[in-house]
Amino acid sequence: MSALQRAWLRRGAVACLLYPLSLLYGALVALDRKRRRPERLPVPVVVVGNVVAGGAGKTPVVLAVLDHLRQRGIPAGVVSRGYGREGDACIEVQPDDPASRTGDEPLLLRRRSGVPVFVAPRRADAGRALLQSYPATRVIVSDDGLQHHALARDVEVCVFDGRGVGNGWLLPAGPLREPWPRRVDLVLAHGQPPGVDATPMQRALAPFAVRADGTRKPLAELRGVPAQALAGIANPEVFFGMLRDGGLTLAATHALPDHHDFADAQRFAADATLVCTEKDAVKLWRVRPDAWAVPLQVEIPAAFWQAFDALLDARL
Repeated sequence: MSALQRAWLRRGAVACLLYPLSLLYGALVALDRKRRRPERLPVPVVVVGNVVAGGAGKTPVVLAVLDHLRQRGIPAGVVSRGYGREGDACIEVQPDDPASRTGDEPLLLRRRSGVPVFVAPRRADAGRALLQSYPATRVIVSDDGLQHHALARDVEVCVFDGRGVGNGWLLPAGPLREPWPRRVDLVLAHGQPPGVDATPMQRALAPFAVRADGTRKPLAELRGVPAQALAGIANPEVFFGMLRDGGLTLAATHALPDHHDFADAQRFAADATLVCTEKDAVKLWRVRPDAWAVPLQVEIPAAFWQAFDALLDARL
């Protein structure tokens, strides 16, 4: 966790020093929301996002929503901005695309879910392109986008991790992208973080690891093998801790910047056992297909899905 992220957990000297800037940020957020005219797509839109900077574990929730819709027999697609990609064209994400073209999270969602995924700076553009190519789509899921007010939405799901709302202040004095509480339809959280009234969900590592060629190995078989753990995510230490709790021996850990591109992958010894997150794997596998990716799974209570279905069915 960076020094700034630690400062966001309390209203200490650093946060107080930055507080005047948070007032300016809040005014800009309010102005942006006021001037936007949301565009409505012809099918219901479900937004899964967060209000906290630095990520909150929303990608596994997006995958869970897509799996739930699949089980209900509802054809769905995904739209995303494609953070960190080169260019700003509206494109369809293909499974063999490089992450530099699509963004790492959209590529992960495409590979894991198998549903159509389109990226564009304006999610409404991505949604229209998706519906033109896949007219049978009945629901569009927006990966992130709670703050993307140019797209009208029918169901909003906000995700929190254990930090909750931190010190409760807006950026840069605190972690909030917009004031909380704000009106959303459903709130999910890992456990019961302070300052958040949410449905608790559980997250855990999958009992297996996978390589680029699809080879799977029980996670238990990696126990006792000195491994180097890599994580280019918002909170790498959480992933490292879960690996250790799973019995893995970590000879070294590499906490990398979020959305790290692994252009420096040659610094890892060719014979090293590398263990990474799924999000990292879509980039790392292009240069180290032998790396083991360990998926993250979430368990969401039935009561959440009942409420979700009631909201969605009213709009279908």
